[in-house]
Amino acid sequence: MVTQTATLPVQVAPISSGIVLPAFTLWWREIVRFYRQRSRVVGVIVSPLLFWLVIGAGFGTSFRAGNSPGQQHYLDYFYPGALIMIVLFTSIFAMMSLIEDRKEGFLLSVMVAPVPRSAIVLGKVLGGTTLAAIQGLIFLAFAPFVGVHLGIIDFLLVVFVVFLVSFALTSLGFAIAWPMDSTQAFHAIINLFLIPLWLLSGALFPLAGASGWLRLVMRLNPLTYGVEALRVLLYPESPTVLPLPASIGMLALFTIFMFGLCFFRVNRRTTRPAA
Repeated sequence: MVTQTATLPVQVAPISSGIVLPAFTLWWREIVRFYRQRSRVVGVIVSPLLFWLVIGAGFGTSFRAGNSPGQQHYLDYFYPGALIMIVLFTSIFAMMSLIEDRKEGFLLSVMVAPVPRSAIVLGKVLGGTTLAAIQGLIFLAFAPFVGVHLGIIDFLLVVFVVFLVSFALTSLGFAIAWPMDSTQAFHAIINLFLIPLWLLSGALFPLAGASGWLRLVMRLNPLTYGVEALRVLLYPESPTVLPLPASIGMLALFTIFMFGLCFFRVNRRTTRPAA
């Protein structure tokens, strides 16, 4: 007598490689890709440097942001804004690689792999943040020429603020680039939205001297708090409208919000009606 034993189908759980290793791989890929393109490295540093020198020399001593010695020349006042410009350009344009990855099919291969989508967000955003923060800190080499001499604590605070600004702007660039498949559309958003975001951050003119409605817009601009925080750290004796703890706190809230928005956009499922 032969007995037949029923075999139940065995479900094999999908193998996941976790978050850390895929995020690190994507982060390292962003670093290698950027520094293989030497023109981007030179352009990101030289363009804001020339912008800072030309505009600063143009206004010169005709601009006064205060009576302190560190704020007598417009080059001194514009220095934090030029640093933020470097961070803005690097972090935002680093996320153009997201559109390129989609066109080349790399992003699709990553999304179908057993990798959580949170690893994609973390790796790409940390890659752009690292590039933006490093190049922003390189610009600090010109700080002694504008009378800035940082102590250890102040330097660490500057690094922290630059990291927060880089992380927030890279997350913003990720959220903008994620649904796009055209670099032209990405550039249009940059010119329409992000350049005014920098212009109304207190980089070119002080918050205190703006008109009523413009001052309100500048206070609603999250980038204003990054510029003000850097200005307080670089020029402690300069008159400021916003205290340092408030600026860092608002900047941290903006960073958390933008990073959460990236997770929301990546994990959102689009439903299509059945044919």
